[in-house]
Amino acid sequence: MATPTDRRLPQYRPDPDGTHPPLDYAPYRSTALRHPKQPLVLLPQMLTEVTGPLLGPGRLGELDNDLTRQHAGEPQGQRIIVTGRLLDGDGRPIRNSLVEIWQANAGGRYRHTGDRWPSPLDPNFDGLGRTLTDDDGRYEFTTIKPGAYPWKNHDNAWRPAHIHFSVFGSAFTQRLVTQMYFPDDPLFSQDPIFNSIPDEKARQRMISRFDLDRTEEEWALAFQFDIVVRGREQSVFEDEEEDE
Repeated sequence: MATPTDRRLPQYRPDPDGTHPPLDYAPYRSTALRHPKQPLVLLPQMLTEVTGPLLGPGRLGELDNDLTRQHAGEPQGQRIIVTGRLLDGDGRPIRNSLVEIWQANAGGRYRHTGDRWPSPLDPNFDGLGRTLTDDDGRYEFTTIKPGAYPWKNHDNAWRPAHIHFSVFGSAFTQRLVTQMYFPDDPLFSQDPIFNSIPDEKARQRMISRFDLDRTEEEWALAFQFDIVVRGREQSVFEDEEEDE
């Protein structure tokens, strides 16, 4: 039987102060309508919630991680390659984990019935992708750099270009959601979602790094974005609500 000092047991590491946004953040107006008003209630996980459904390779399509080849034609916009690693708090790879992305197209519009602003949909781009991490915790997507879009949170409000990520453990109850931004975006200063993160270092971990080595000549720029699920270098995670 394992003892409290058994090194095989995971060690609890509290999130560093300022890593995650507050549930109620006045500049992000919709948080006032949806943040919890009562103390949270712990719901213990049962066996069925931690053992299934399985998220194995049989559930992935051949082109699920290449959002530029899911239709007969090519999508509009700047083609990019997004790579990174999924890591635990000790820097060890998290293998065979499902990583999903969703994003706006190059014009800043989602393929969603609730997105009606006058930017055209792209018939060759759905904005959805998924893949499994390899034995080194690595993932890779080929996609289109998303555009900025208006979202009516405040006067002349525009969201910086970003890609939503979700990562899973062995079941749907083990899901974490974050956003990846791009370097040197001029909209950072006026975006309350980005600026709701109190700690500046944690905020910077949401910004991808341009990767010249992975850039493919005459084909695609590349950006690197690692996701750390716990510890001092933990990524910023959020609820699963949309921000449109």
